[in-house]
Amino acid sequence: MKVIIEARQLSTGYGKKIVLKDQNIVIPKNKITVILGPNGCGKSTMLKIITGVLTPTSGSMVINGKISALLELGSGFNPEYSGYENIFLNGMVLGFSREEMEERVQDVIDFADIGDHLYQPVKTYSSGMFVRLAFAVAINVDPDILIVDEALAVGDLEFQLKCMEKFTEIKNSGKTILFVSHDVNSIRRFCDRTFWLQHGKVVEYGDTMDVTTNYENFLKKKSLKTVDREN
Repeated sequence: MKVIIEARQLSTGYGKKIVLKDQNIVIPKNKITVILGPNGCGKSTMLKIITGVLTPTSGSMVINGKISALLELGSGFNPEYSGYENIFLNGMVLGFSREEMEERVQDVIDFADIGDHLYQPVKTYSSGMFVRLAFAVAINVDPDILIVDEALAVGDLEFQLKCMEKFTEIKNSGKTILFVSHDVNSIRRFCDRTFWLQHGKVVEYGDTMDVTTNYENFLKKKSLKTVDREN
């Protein structure tokens, strides 16, 4: 197995709260890998460390490739600029010249499919339009690794499916995708490997069907215990 991201003994926290403690993460190349877990378990924090948004308090990280990331709605966008202008702004942030983005801009426009809204200030956008444009930019800057947080969850179902199908296309071109999701059905349909994160620790990593089945069984048992306590 070729490894494209390897994290060793990662720890971080906010104030006195420990979010991740001594965690190891290995992301295989040319696979779709998902981080699964309940809210507050450390999924987004892990992605922020991998993308360099956060610095861990301890541990090491090796990344063998160029990353394009979609972490938070609005990140990397100027709300006063139009969607069209923001395509080039995002490209510049990622190290592309205007000329290089000119070659990609039509592909971005076609995938985003937001019509004339493209030429309006993004501060007028719905969260769904924001995601469409941000995702379209992220996939068209030729990354080795595409990292996506749960931002896709605010898009409509048709666009979510379109994105997941694009993940498969990107993987088939030799790239790597790492993302966060709660949607077990989509995870099973599109993902090769799954991390289950709980309370800042990796509970299980492996084949997607095996891990998601164990995760669902855990949630069912937890739900039954809650019902028993209430009765």
